[in-house]
Amino acid sequence: MSSTQGIKTVLHPVSDLAKAKAVYAALLGVQPLADGPYYVGFEAEGQHIGLVPGGGPQGMTSPVAYWHVPDIEAKLAELTAAGAVVKEPAHDVGGGRLVATVTDPDGNVLGLLQD
Repeated sequence: MSSTQGIKTVLHPVSDLAKAKAVYAALLGVQPLADGPYYVGFEAEGQHIGLVPGGGPQGMTSPVAYWHVPDIEAKLAELTAAGAVVKEPAHDVGGGRLVATVTDPDGNVLGLLQD
């Protein structure tokens, strides 16, 4: 069984990017490092907090926590063998970063991220 490196990334779907950016900047005490029309990302205390307008192409309806893993395909295999269902297969989101999501037996979305 492969381990994780913990939850280091949490993405939040937002309806108004400008309003959400102001709130998260106030919460985290830093300005965003990535600031575009389709994504705003903050780095604070070793965590990445991302704001995704309209839930993005994956249609997020609630925040998704991403567990950082050394081998995303191995972890997907372990999770599906244990009863999770793949929602979004592993894919590259740029710079070699791979992400995927699965749902647990109650429909909660769990994110996986491999750098």
